[in-house]
Amino acid sequence: MQCILFSMKKQKLTGLAALGGLVYSTNPDTMARQEPQADNAALAAAHQRLRIWLETKHRGGKAVTIVQGYQGPEAELEALGKQLKNACGTGGSVKDGEILIQGDHRDKVLAWLQKNGYTQSKKTGG
Repeated sequence: MQCILFSMKKQKLTGLAALGGLVYSTNPDTMARQEPQADNAALAAAHQRLRIWLETKHRGGKAVTIVQGYQGPEAELEALGKQLKNACGTGGSVKDGEILIQGDHRDKVLAWLQKNGYTQSKKTGG
């Protein structure tokens, strides 16, 4: 007799969609699960709606310029983040689909984005 143990993480289910779509079927043809195709094609720069704002919460009082709204592959977002950091002459990172740039560089970031074709970019917040 062979015993197989499976380790499963506890996950909070928010509905049937969280199970991956298929709940139960007696048809053997439906058991072949098909994953949805992710369309990560980048929009043209002129169609990107980027939003720029300053945030100091949860950062020890230090200001961080955040750029959000980029639609496209993660690699291209990383490249855009690197170009913005170089333009501002400071550090930063790309996390959770946002570009974080150390310091208050909203005007520099907006000017760089406008110059490089991101015409729908604008500053938001206070």
